[in-house]
Amino acid sequence: MQVQVETYVDEGGAERLRRFCLGSRVIEVADNIDQWHGADYRYVKVRSCDGDIYILRHNETRADWELTMYERTQSQGVPTASMPSAGLLAVTIHYR
Repeated sequence: MQVQVETYVDEGGAERLRRFCLGSRVIEVADNIDQWHGADYRYVKVRSCDGDIYILRHNETRADWELTMYERTQSQGVPTASMPSAGLLAVTIHYR
């Protein structure tokens, strides 16, 4: 499954995620929550329009993206972080 990311530059000059694709599924980003840097990587934490949380990792050397964490929210909009078996999925997906 490929991860393709569409970004934009905000008023402050920071690159933000607008949407990304997991295979044929398009995920619209409602909020860019956080981002941080590692060695040769930039991590981006976003909330989708349906309330789910994703952490994507951008390999700046290879210019590809990976999904490193996914957290599904309950219908009331409450994260399921306290219930690991109810919606947490850790995956690595490479885009080339």
